[in-house]
Amino acid sequence: MPLSLTAAAKAQEVASVEDDLARYIGFGSKQSGGAGDTACGHWLADEIGRTGFVVETHDLSVPCFDPGQCEITAGDARATLWPQPIVVPTTEDGVSGPLVRVDAGGRADAPLAGAIALVDLPYGRWSSALAKPVRVPVDAAFAAGAKAAVVITNGPTGKVIALNADGRAPMFPGPVGVIAPADAAPFLAAAMQHRPATVRLSGEQGQRTAFNLIGRLDRGSKRWVVVSTPRSGWFSCAGERGGGIAAWLDLARWAPAALPGYNLAFLCNSGHEYENLGAEQSLQTIAPRPDETRFWLHLGANLAARDWHEGLFGLKPIRGTDSQRYLVVSPALLPAARRLFAGLAGLESPYSSKVLSAGELTPILAAGYRSVAGIFGVHRFHHVSDDDARCVPPEAVATTIVAFRQLLTEATAD
Repeated sequence: MPLSLTAAAKAQEVASVEDDLARYIGFGSKQSGGAGDTACGHWLADEIGRTGFVVETHDLSVPCFDPGQCEITAGDARATLWPQPIVVPTTEDGVSGPLVRVDAGGRADAPLAGAIALVDLPYGRWSSALAKPVRVPVDAAFAAGAKAAVVITNGPTGKVIALNADGRAPMFPGPVGVIAPADAAPFLAAAMQHRPATVRLSGEQGQRTAFNLIGRLDRGSKRWVVVSTPRSGWFSCAGERGGGIAAWLDLARWAPAALPGYNLAFLCNSGHEYENLGAEQSLQTIAPRPDETRFWLHLGANLAARDWHEGLFGLKPIRGTDSQRYLVVSPALLPAARRLFAGLAGLESPYSSKVLSAGELTPILAAGYRSVAGIFGVHRFHHVSDDDARCVPPEAVATTIVAFRQLLTEATAD
């Protein structure tokens, strides 16, 4: 943190962040429109409402799936599958066929007609089914006649990595399940001999209501400052979303006094895991227009997640902050960003918005907002069920928040 902060101020900042993180994590699963997402949204609305913002909520329709039996079996081997949204369910009996391994390029060592494709992804921190190494082999398998696809999300934890998806229609013509790498060995062995397997993805497919929220402080200025963050995700999302939520709340409490010459809009979206469904609706319906917006700050994934040693003995948490977080700013803000975020892993090397964007920052830029900054990243437990309080140290979040306060101050200086 900057030397100008006293020890007491630092301790107070960390304590506030710690409280906000605990509250966010405590809501449990944040799947769009679910109980945790809904309760979290109401809490955030109440918090910024007490700060003086006028809060509105705006509904959106999101996919949902109530799983029944979701598994793959091959002989005596059995493993749970994560049904890939938007789910194409099977009957309770499932679909059966020889198991055939498919690599990330879509290459298979046996005919796929009538088969179960076992898509063996390379090692990575996976996030979305739209990524080419995911989509290409799954599309190729179905094009070749596969009955179903099972994707091994090989990554740092050995657990299932849930994959974001198009929220408007199923991405694939048949059932797709995701299997944990730790459970995949017997099925890879079965695929070597093309032994029969059965995939079951039974359950109820539907739609449900989630909501975006916006807090406005309209002072009659002609210029707005916007701060946005998503709150939804597949699991508890501590490292993925928690830092952004804590920063959003902190800035909502700080900005009214710190930025007196501007109208303020604080946006919080659901529907993120359906490829920014909520954010795109917010841009179309409730966000200030580009021509009246002085600056937009977007707080995306992995604001300040914990770093881990991996390899020799599994995963061990360490004191550092995961460097796989990216800061993107408008070109004019690059010198300030390099100075303000110096020493913050990953963020100390900001990128121009002319060359890089991801997540909800991409539609913000596409909509024509000229002065922006955004953060995003993928930590080791991103989209994993074990993304819990271990993954987000309050001290690192608090340090990052202070840097964003300074960036907001300089980005809005006339």
